[in-house]
Amino acid sequence: MLLAIDVGNTQTHIGAFNDAELVEHWRFSTDREATGDELAATINGLLGLNGIGFSDIDAEVVSSVVPQLVPEYLRLFERYLERQALIVGPGTKTGMPILLDNPRELGADRLVNAVAGYDQCQDACVIVDFGTAITYDAVSSAGEYLGGIIAPGIEISIEALTSRAARLPKVDISEPRALIGKTTEASIQSGIVYGFAAQVDGICRRLKAELGDGLTTIATGGLARGIVGFTETIDVVDDLLTLKGLRLVYERNR
Repeated sequence: MLLAIDVGNTQTHIGAFNDAELVEHWRFSTDREATGDELAATINGLLGLNGIGFSDIDAEVVSSVVPQLVPEYLRLFERYLERQALIVGPGTKTGMPILLDNPRELGADRLVNAVAGYDQCQDACVIVDFGTAITYDAVSSAGEYLGGIIAPGIEISIEALTSRAARLPKVDISEPRALIGKTTEASIQSGIVYGFAAQVDGICRRLKAELGDGLTTIATGGLARGIVGFTETIDVVDDLLTLKGLRLVYERNR
C-alpha cells in the first residue's frame, strides 16, 4: 500500500493507495512546528480509522511546500518504517519537461497537479488549485509544463479584509442568497464568491485565448467547490488531483 502525503501551508492531505485505487484519504491542519513523532501519531491515528496501520504501508511519497517539515517526515519514516520516503523535488522523475527559467522554483504540489491533469486529459490543460494561494498551472498538448499564475487565496483575502477594516466581520464561504447583499455579511459573501469566480473565469478565458479553445480546465483544492459552482469556465472538479499526481510520480520513480 502506498501512502501519499501532500503538505500544504494550511492543510495536509494524505491518501492510501492499493495499486491505482485510492482506499481512503484524510485532511488535517498543517502544524509547521510538528515533530516527526507527532506526525507519526496523527497519521497512524487516521490510518487506524479504516483499520490500516503503518505495517500495511509499503512505500511513501511526499510533496511539501513547508520546507521545515520535510526533515520531520524523513525522520518519521526512517524511525517507524526504517526506510526513506520519496520526497518530490528537483531531480524527481516526472516525465514532464518544465519550461521555466528556473525549474527549481516550481512547487512540488503544482508539479504533481500538472502531471495528474495531463494524465487525465492527454492534451493541453490548466489546473486551478484553490489553496492558500490560487494557482493556475498550464500544460501544453505535448505534456510540457509551460508556467503559471499565482493569486492571493480566498482565506488570505478574507483575513486581510477583516483585519484592515475594523467594522467588517469575518464570514464563512457560503452560497450568496443574491448578488446584491442586504447585510454587511451577505455583501462580503457575495464579493468573495462572485469576485473569485470572476477572477477564475477571466484568467481561464485569457488562457484559452492564448493556448486554444480545446484547453481543459481542472479545479482542485479544499476551497474549490465553494467557488466553482459560480464559474463558467471550469470543466472538471477533482479534489483528489494532487494525491493522484503523487501516485503517478511515485510509479515513475520505482
